[in-house]
Amino acid sequence: MNADPETQLRLLDVQALDLKLDQLAHRRRTLPEVAEVESLAAEHTRLGDAEVVAQTTVADLEREQKRADADVEKVRTRKSRDQKRLDAGQVTSPKELESLQREIESLNRRQSDLEDAELEIMERLEQAQNEAETLKAEREKLGQRVREVQQSRDAKWAEIDQEAEAARVRRSELAGQLPEELLALYEKIRASQNGIGAAALRRRTCEGCQMQLDAAELKRISSFAPEVVIRHDECRRILVRVPDSGL
Repeated sequence: MNADPETQLRLLDVQALDLKLDQLAHRRRTLPEVAEVESLAAEHTRLGDAEVVAQTTVADLEREQKRADADVEKVRTRKSRDQKRLDAGQVTSPKELESLQREIESLNRRQSDLEDAELEIMERLEQAQNEAETLKAEREKLGQRVREVQQSRDAKWAEIDQEAEAARVRRSELAGQLPEELLALYEKIRASQNGIGAAALRRRTCEGCQMQLDAAELKRISSFAPEVVIRHDECRRILVRVPDSGL
């Protein structure tokens, strides 16, 4: 394959732009803010899930407290009714009077037990409410941090994207000036050689694989006319001769 020396040098410019685009893409993917947003978002989700569990616990305990309140109120009402009967002297039969007194004593014990249970539920409810409020505050604070990091990430993405777009435009202009056959060969090699399809031969070294060419290889290259497209025997990349190739 032949291409005039200026065209081959232009291929190096295309390669430089391709490397720049690869570097920008890598930089975009590996911004510290990208990983931080992912980490913060995962923690935000965890806190959200924990908050839901805490709120569910609060709701369950609130229902439990209402039932306990109702149970205590029932006992109080019944005890009050019995006490009024007792105080009003409505019960005259000794046997019935004794039964009523025993019932009031039983209701007192029942009320005490229910109030103890009610107090225990209230304490658990307060703890659950505090936990839910703490989780909510942490989640909201973390959410604000996520938004701040996202804004920083998006601003840096915009800068990278702007730089990449300018490089793509320039790359398209230069690639359009290359012979289709040469460009196709370059793209094929680049796809299989870690993004480098063409490299300069500078000071007897292939800048694609950083290998110094031996005397026999240099002599072989020197034997070709300037317009011949050279391939490095070792890495198979296109070698472009430059003024300080060392030939």
